Amino acid sequence: MDLGRADGVVWRNRALMLFDRVSVPVAVCDVYGQVVLANPAMAAECGTTPGRLRGRDVLDLFRPQEATQVERIAQALRLRHRSRYQVSVRWRVPGGAERFGELTADPVSDRVDETPALLVMLRVRGECAPPEPEPARVTPVEGRVLVLLARGATTAGAARELGLSKDGVTYHLRRLSARWNAANRTELVARAYALGVLTPGVWPPEARTAERG
Repeated sequence: MDLGRADGVVWRNRALMLFDRVSVPVAVCDVYGQVVLANPAMAAECGTTPGRLRGRDVLDLFRPQEATQVERIAQALRLRHRSRYQVSVRWRVPGGAERFGELTADPVSDRVDETPALLVMLRVRGECAPPEPEPARVTPVEGRVLVLLARGATTAGAARELGLSKDGVTYHLRRLSARWNAANRTELVARAYALGVLTPGVWPPEARTAERG
């Protein structure tokens, strides 16, 4: 290997080390937006590893907020313009939260007449909390059975309160236990709170929803 080639390999390896250590999410994409190389910070935003990002479309990973922005950039690249391009994007991170920010794309190549690659950097502007899950839905009777169960009512007491037979109350309890895989009544009440059917922090217990799902 001649000296010039050896120097090129050394500098390439140094550049890759620097690329991996940069804390800003960065990727190199081809002119069509497919990821060729990504650093760990970029992969972390997608909940994966750099190698698994290779070949993915960067605009599938980060959703553009304005289609016209993408169209203008595509047209400019077809004409081989070499400006810096910016796209407003949103994406979901591990844990469910949604973030928003900008992708900045700089065309890069060794020669002006070459089809450029894109050096893509992600700027995080903010984060929206993940939406609260909707409560599990139960029928009105199931909701009242759960409320009485949480208040400590026996099967006979719940039957009197609801105007049902003991077998009727047992039927609803068995259906709920099977649906939520609850082993006993204590676990059934705990599941009802965890699933948002019973309102936490309220005494006496009350159902949050009474609609059939």
